[in-house]
Parts: sequence; structure tokens; C-alpha cells
Amino acid sequence: MTPLDMWTYGVVGATFALYIGIAIWARAGSTGEFYVAGGGVHPVANGMATGADWMSAASFISMAGLIAFNGYGASVFLMGWTGGYVLLALLLAPYLRKFGKFTVPEFIGDRYYSQSARIVAVICLILASITYVIGQMKGIGVAFSRFLEVPYDTGLYIGMGIVAIYAVLGGMKGITYTQIAQYVVMIFAYTVPAVFISLNLTGNPLPQLGLGSEYIQNGVATGMSLLDKLDQVVTDLGFKEYTTQTMGNSLNMFAYTLSLMIGTAGLPHVIIRFFTVPKVRDARYSAGWALVFIALLYTTAPAVGAMARLNLMDTIQIGPIGSVEGNLLYDERPDWFKKWEETGLLQFEDKNGDGRIQYYNDADPEFAAEAESYGWAGNEMVKVDRDIMVLANPEIASLPAWVIALVVAGGLAAALSTAAGLLLAISSAISHDLLKGVMMPKISEKNELMAGRVSMLVAIMVAGYLGLNPPGFAAGTVAIAFGLAASSLFPALMMGIFATRMNKAGAVAGMIAGITVTLLYVFQHKGIFFVPGTSFLMPEMGMGQDWFFGISPNAFGAVGAVVNFTVAIIVAKLTAPPPEHIQHLVEDVRIPRGAGEAGGH
Repeated sequence: MTPLDMWTYGVVGATFALYIGIAIWARAGSTGEFYVAGGGVHPVANGMATGADWMSAASFISMAGLIAFNGYGASVFLMGWTGGYVLLALLLAPYLRKFGKFTVPEFIGDRYYSQSARIVAVICLILASITYVIGQMKGIGVAFSRFLEVPYDTGLYIGMGIVAIYAVLGGMKGITYTQIAQYVVMIFAYTVPAVFISLNLTGNPLPQLGLGSEYIQNGVATGMSLLDKLDQVVTDLGFKEYTTQTMGNSLNMFAYTLSLMIGTAGLPHVIIRFFTVPKVRDARYSAGWALVFIALLYTTAPAVGAMARLNLMDTIQIGPIGSVEGNLLYDERPDWFKKWEETGLLQFEDKNGDGRIQYYNDADPEFAAEAESYGWAGNEMVKVDRDIMVLANPEIASLPAWVIALVVAGGLAAALSTAAGLLLAISSAISHDLLKGVMMPKISEKNELMAGRVSMLVAIMVAGYLGLNPPGFAAGTVAIAFGLAASSLFPALMMGIFATRMNKAGAVAGMIAGITVTLLYVFQHKGIFFVPGTSFLMPEMGMGQDWFFGISPNAFGAVGAVVNFTVAIIVAKLTAPPPEHIQHLVEDVRIPRGAGEAGGH
């Protein structure tokens, strides 16, 4: 066993023992503890737990990988997720907390005085949350496959088992205190390597400043900034300029950002966090603290992405482009390269038989012609999974073994913490909203708790199965989940709080229309329920690869939200207004006076 293996097993084993120990210590004994941790979590602690809940595999593992390969275009994730959290903190969380219900479907059912509205909300919640969990399962599979040096599928199965143990045992009480521990692990795991790498490449210990600092090569100042150097390296090999490339057209960038923003504000697993604090005022405070904790990672991510891309390119292109010795010999590839190859997430194919690795953009006709003159026969890095970049970054930069081990532990903490929160949202929707709220109102607390745990196990198995063939990278899959929340739950929540005359017919019609339009568009391009080979099934009906005004499926939630609002407003105007007492209730929720103790559950 190598020193790195010893460090990795030691650090990951210690953190897992801590998580499972906390789950057992904080084992939920009542539905109140299972759903909302008994409502007694301190705002700072809740802010930290929310930060961990929020910083999923998509944020920790995948976002920097997307930034590494999409450059400026991937800023939609930073802007959308951060902006959405502000939207949630200001416009939704305090009012929902004052309303005093366990879950989002419970709020929608009571606000729209309709069991039908509640059931539709449950369906929307499950669709969005399961899709989100698929993204987490992708992250879990990536992290475990590297940590245990096993194929991706095996890593995913092991991760499912770990999630099942501590999420099912502890409920929200166990998850909350586990997530506080996971946040600490995660933020150290993200920032410590970033500081090391920033010092190596720029001499600046702050990655946020290192991104714009002067690039240092072999201890010598180059006279150009790190970003200028990265632009030069990628464009010389036919890739798009890092600092100016976009994800589609300007409308797609706008729709993507908007979809992520409003999807954030409609995500049930984050909203439910604000029911774990004692008072309405605490909901605002914990939202503020969560933003502080989240900012530590989000301001570091652009630097991590840029530095990872530069290190990867420099590892393979070791000399002048086109020269015989300019490319790394495959037999001399570093250990990290070999280990990621074992997972199947990094693949090389020697297309010209020279035993060296050529990594360039063969889709660029101009550079492809130039590459041909060098004797290159195509890009030989046939697979570089973007989700590996954060985990591989410390190894690529030759950092100490304990730092690499810390990053693996952080990646696992990120994926596990959000998966647990999502699974809880799914289980509470099924056991609390469907079973107790609609189908079996007289069910005992013990049986409701059991139903919650069983539904959580089923959700783990479904998400794990779908995670074997995810519809994209972790962050891309999560973006689809945000789109589903944006197109269904967000408009219903917003109008439920701020539109006194929005009635049940309008809300139900809007949710159905919004999520249907979004799902059809996503399924058309990504496959029905993301099953491989089921996309574009009906070409005779025009179901080809055309994007509506250039908007990608991952960004289509914004269009679905517009459809939802439009349909809801039209139907509400054509049908009877809500009862008088509901209109008064909506007005009372928005009045800050007496906003001390929240209502009973």
C-alpha cells in the first residue's frame, strides 16, 4: 500500500466513522426530528448545514470541471446558483417558515386549499429531486471509483450503501449535524489544494487573486497573467479562448442563469432547511450565514477550474507544438493518469501509433489541418470526464498525499450531504404529504416514520440505477433538476405568497403546464427518463435535435416557468377567486409584525 493509499483510507475512513457516529447519536425518534430536526437548530449551525446541503457534488466536483472546460461560459452556474440563493433568502424562506408547514407540498396544498394541488406538487418535487439525486450519484460514483480504484459502477453501488446507512437512520436531525461536519471537511478539502496550486503557479496564496496574478513557470516570472497564459495554451491547440467562450448564444446564457436562479428558489430540499430553526427571524439569519459559507467555495471555484485546465494541458503538451518530443510519451504518463484510466473516466487511444499523447481540438478544421502536417491523426484523449478535474487536480499538481486524501474526503462529503437532503425531501413528500396528508390521514407516527424510511430506500435504488447512465455531467444533470423545480414549484410558491387572488385551478394548471413542457423538451433531447437511445424517437413529428431559439435542455426550465406563470394567471382570471379566509391568510404571512414564533406543524 502506497503512502497516498494509507492517507486516503485513513482520512476517508475517519470522516465516515464521524458521519455514521453522528447519525446514530442523533437518531430520529419522532416525525418532527425526522423531518425538521425538532425545529431547534441554531441559525449559524443551520447556515453551515445548508451550505453543505447546497454544495453538492455538482458544486464541489463538477462546477470547477465545467469552468475548466467551458471558461467564461460556465459562469452561468456561479451566477445562477448564488443569485438564486439570494432570491430564496429574501422572497421565499421567511414567509414559508412563518406559514409553519413541514414541506413544500404541504404549503401548496394548504395555500391553494386543494388536495389535488398537493398531489401535483408531490409529483413535481419527486421528479426534480430524483433528477438531482442522479447528479449526486454520478459524483459519488466518480469519487468512490477513484478512492477505491474500482470501476465507476462499483463505486456507485458502494456509495449508495453509505447513503442508505446514515440518511435512513438519522432523518433531518442526523443529517443536519452530519452536514455541519461535512461542511468543515468540504471547505478544507476545496481551499487547501487551491492555496497550494495558486502558490505554485502565481506565488499568491489567495486563489481568488491568483487567478488574475502573474504566471510563474519553473520559479521564473513569465510577464503574463495566468489567464493570458491559459488562453494562449488552449487556443494554440485549437480550443476556444478560455476567457471569452460561451455556452451557446446570449439567450441561452440568460435562460440558463435564470433557470438555475429560480430553480434554486424552488428546491424543496433547501427550503425544508428553514423549518429546522426556532423562529422566522432565524430563517433569515441562517440564510445569511449560509451565503457566507457558500461564498468561500464559490469564489474559489473559478481559480480551481482555470488552474486545473492549465495543469492538465501542461502535463500532456510538454514541449513545442508539432515537435517530436513536444508530447508526453504514453509509457511515461504519471501515476494519477493510470489510476483515473482504471475508473474508465479517462481514456487514451493511440491513433497515429507514435506512443505519444496528442490532446487537441480536432473539431476545429483550421487546427486539424495543421495537426495533420505534424503527423497527428486526431485527438487521442478520447475521454476526459469533466467531473474528475477537482479530484485529480492535486495529483496533477504533485501536491502532498494528505492534501489529495483530503480532496477525496471532501468530494465524498459533498455528494453524500446533498444526496441525504434530497432523499429526505423525497421521503417526506411521500410519507407526510401523500400517505398522511391524502391517503391515510389516521396513520400513526411510528408507521409514518417507517414509510418515510422505506420510501428513502426506494429513492436511493431508483436514483442509483439512473446514475449508472446519467444524462450528462453531474452539474449538467443537476441543471435539469433545477429546470424542473423552476418550471413547476417556484411559480406556485411565488404566487402563493405574493398573489392574493391566485386560486387552486390556476396553480394546478400552471404546475402541470410548466413541468410538462419542460419534461417533453428534456426527454426529446436527453432520452425518456434519461434511458439511452430514447431521444429523438419521432423524427416524422419534427423531434430532431433543434433547440428552441438556441436554448439548451438544461436551460429550458426558464421557458417552462414562463409557461407556468402565463397559464396560471389566465386560468385564475377565468375561474372563481380563492375564499376570503385564504386571501387574509396570504396577507398575514407577508406582514412582519409578530414574526416571532412560527405556527404549529
